[in-house]
Amino acid sequence: MSDQVDHSRRRLLTAATVGVGAVGVAFTAVPFLASWQPSARAKALGAPVEVDASKLEVGQMMKVVWRGQAVYVVRRTKEVIDQMGKHDALLVDPGSDGSIQPDYIKSEGALRSIRPDYWIGLAVCTHLGCSPLGAFEPNNSAQVTGVDLGQGWPGGFYCPCHGSKFDLSGRVFKGVPAPTNLTVPPYSFGGDTRILIGVDSAPKKA
Repeated sequence: MSDQVDHSRRRLLTAATVGVGAVGVAFTAVPFLASWQPSARAKALGAPVEVDASKLEVGQMMKVVWRGQAVYVVRRTKEVIDQMGKHDALLVDPGSDGSIQPDYIKSEGALRSIRPDYWIGLAVCTHLGCSPLGAFEPNNSAQVTGVDLGQGWPGGFYCPCHGSKFDLSGRVFKGVPAPTNLTVPPYSFGGDTRILIGVDSAPKKA
C-alpha cells in the first residue's frame, strides 16, 4: 500500500486500501484508493515516487510512501488558498525559517508549494513522529478528529497523539508540542497531475 486517495471532499475520512484489489482496512474513517506502487526494491533505495493525482479532486487528499515515510498530497480549495497567510500571528514559524523544505518551496511563502492548489508534505508530526489527521473543514472539525478545534480553526492537520495542530501548508500553531512545521520533501511536476516526489523542481526562469 503506498498511494491512497481520500474520497471525502472537505474532511479526511479514515480508511486505507490494502493490496491490488482495493481491500479496505480501517485507517481512521474514510476509504482510500490505491493508484500507484513502486517496487519494494525501488522504495528501499529511496527512488523517486511517481504520483498520479488525476483522480484527486478539490478538497481531497492522497497518501503515498517515499523512502519509507508517508507523504500527503492535498489538493487545496480556492478558499483555503485565498485565506493562507491571514493567520500567521497564530503560528510558531510562519515563514518556515526553522523548518525543512527545499529552497524553492520556502521562497513561495505561506503556501509552501510549487503550485497553490497542491500541497505535498511528510505525514509525520515533528513532535514524536505520529501521523496527523486531515481536518480540512474550517472552524470546528470535531466530526473528523473527535476534538473541537474551535471556531477559529482555518483547516489543516491535527495530530491525535499529543494535540499538535498544523495549517494546510503544514505550518505548526503556537502552544502545541510540535516544535517545527511539517517537512516538505523535494518534488516536481511532470505534467498537470503527475508529481515526482524525490525529484527537485527545476529553477524558475528569470
